[in-house]
Amino acid sequence: MNQALNATELATAYAGKSPQEILEFAFEQFGDDLWISFSGAEDVVLVDMAWKLNKNVKVFSLDTGRLHAETYRFIERVREHYGLTIEILSPDPALLQPLATEKGLFSFYKDGHGECCGIRKIEPLKRKLSTIGAWATGQRRDQSPGTRSQVAVIELDSAFSQPDKPLYKFNPLAQMTSEEVWGYIRMLEIPYNALHERGYISIGCEPCTRPVLPNQHEREGRWWWEEEAHKECGLHAGNLIAKG
Repeated sequence: MNQALNATELATAYAGKSPQEILEFAFEQFGDDLWISFSGAEDVVLVDMAWKLNKNVKVFSLDTGRLHAETYRFIERVREHYGLTIEILSPDPALLQPLATEKGLFSFYKDGHGECCGIRKIEPLKRKLSTIGAWATGQRRDQSPGTRSQVAVIELDSAFSQPDKPLYKFNPLAQMTSEEVWGYIRMLEIPYNALHERGYISIGCEPCTRPVLPNQHEREGRWWWEEEAHKECGLHAGNLIAKG
C-alpha cells in the first residue's frame, strides 16, 4: 500500500468506481494479503467478482456453530462451484464452553446478543484479521439505514487495526442496492442461499434470524427481541464508531 495515500483519500478517489475496479485496486495493492469475507448470504456476489479477477482469491467464512443447515450447504456449494478453498473460522472452545455450560445455549434472548457474538464471531474474526493486511466485505449502504448508510468503499478498519499494523477494509458493494445485487445473481445464475426463497434477507445465526414481512427492513429480521436500533454484531463495529 502506498503510504502517501490515506484511506480517506482512497475512498474519495474510488467513490464512483465499479466494485470490480475497487477489487482490482485491492488485489494490486495487497495481492495474497487480501481476504474476502463470505457470510453465506447475498455477498456471494463479492466472491463471484473477486474470483473472476483472481482465481486464487483467498476467502474465509465464520462458522459460529449456530448457522442454518441451508447456510452450511450453501457455503459448500460455493466452494465447489468456484473451486475455492474457503477457510472456516470457528470459535475458541475455551471461551465457548463456559458460556454454554454456565448460561445455556440461548442466553442471548435474556442478556442480549453481544456476549455470544463476541465469542462466536468477534474473537475468531479478530484472530484472523490480526494476520492479514486487508479484507473485503459485502457490506452495502442500503442494508441498514442506522449503521451502514455511510459505509466507505475503502477505509482503515477502526475496529481491528493494531497500533503497529493498520488493517485496510474494502467494501466494493457499498453503493449497490439489493435490487442490483439480485439482478447480478439472477443474470449470471450464481448460487444463492435457499433461505432467500423463504423470506430471509439478512441471514445470520439460526436462533437470531427470521424472515421479514413486506415493507420491513431486512435488518429487522436480526435480533428482533432487542430494542437496540443499531443492529450490528460487532464484525463491522467501525460503523458504530463512525456513527458515534
